Amino acid sequence: MTAPLAVELLVLSFAAALPVPARRTGDGSGLRLFAVVPAHNEERLIAQCVRSILDNSPAGVEVVVVAHNCIDATAANAQAAGATVLTLNGEGGKGVALNHAFGYARNAGADAVLVIDADSAVSPNLTSAVLARLGAGARALQCRYQVANVHATTRTRLMALAFLGMNILRPRGRDRLGLSCGIFGNGFALTLETLARVPYAANSVVEDLEYHLHLIRAGIRVEFVDQATVFGEMPETKQGATTQRARWEGGRILMRRQWRGPLTVQVLQGRWRMLEPLLDLLALPLATQVMLLIAAVILPVGWARTYGLIGLAATVAYMLVAAFLGPEPGQTLRALASAPGYMVWKLMMIPKTRAASRQNAAWVRTKRNIEVESKKSGA
Repeated sequence: MTAPLAVELLVLSFAAALPVPARRTGDGSGLRLFAVVPAHNEERLIAQCVRSILDNSPAGVEVVVVAHNCIDATAANAQAAGATVLTLNGEGGKGVALNHAFGYARNAGADAVLVIDADSAVSPNLTSAVLARLGAGARALQCRYQVANVHATTRTRLMALAFLGMNILRPRGRDRLGLSCGIFGNGFALTLETLARVPYAANSVVEDLEYHLHLIRAGIRVEFVDQATVFGEMPETKQGATTQRARWEGGRILMRRQWRGPLTVQVLQGRWRMLEPLLDLLALPLATQVMLLIAAVILPVGWARTYGLIGLAATVAYMLVAAFLGPEPGQTLRALASAPGYMVWKLMMIPKTRAASRQNAAWVRTKRNIEVESKKSGA
């Protein structure tokens, strides 16, 4: 049960420390890149997001905001900030909004699309870095995805470490090994040719993971843009964090049920590049993994203790490497002091996670921190 993640952590931690491979260079200045921002009632954050993209982007970059079932001033604020606004009403989650925007981009003559969440900001070089890689022939890209509000709470500090591992160490390791680095829902780019070959029909609560599985089955590799970053806000309240984590982990359980069989068959047929995506899909959440390994160490069984200690050593090495990929490794690692409380919280989340893993589970938007603060102040 714990073996898939243990293997993942060992291999990818080692690979992430390998020298940076030589990159193809290209001129993407002639490409039309549409930055797509799906938004549902984001009137307080949408202008900041749009300006973050446009202020440092070269010519040829346009921002398209999908105002999805909005009942506030999202559309007006996005337009005032310089975005093209598409209004979409109807059922469905983020995947439906993205597919709508991708259709618009195709009809408008775009060469590629870049997805940015409405509560995010991008590094000044992000669109230039994406265009350069697209100009060199990349068909799909994922930028670094880090936590914006690292120091807000103990939970966001732990999330920052988790993101360094999940969204930087692991994709960097995969990229070094020539594997597809993954898609994380924020800061990923696709050419219109890729979308024509693999239409964006993913509508689960983890549409990014679902679409990536379709990409790798089609033989399309997602490349990692390690020098550019999108910064996303993490929920600072327990309720918001629970909603987000239940959606992420429940969605992974659903994808595991649907895809472990087909991926296993492809590995047995000799498609060895599908082995790493299969291991990743079978891997447990890191907190669950640690709890099981600790239980193995406690058991009065020699081989179980040995296995538990090796697994814990691999986990520690992984967290050390991940921490040193961020700007403040010492401070990041100090957040581990609150890990026991985090594990208890994860255990209490099990019912919500199971509910989110159902086939018909609805996509639930995480309440933004600024909305919580406004409610507290009575604004």
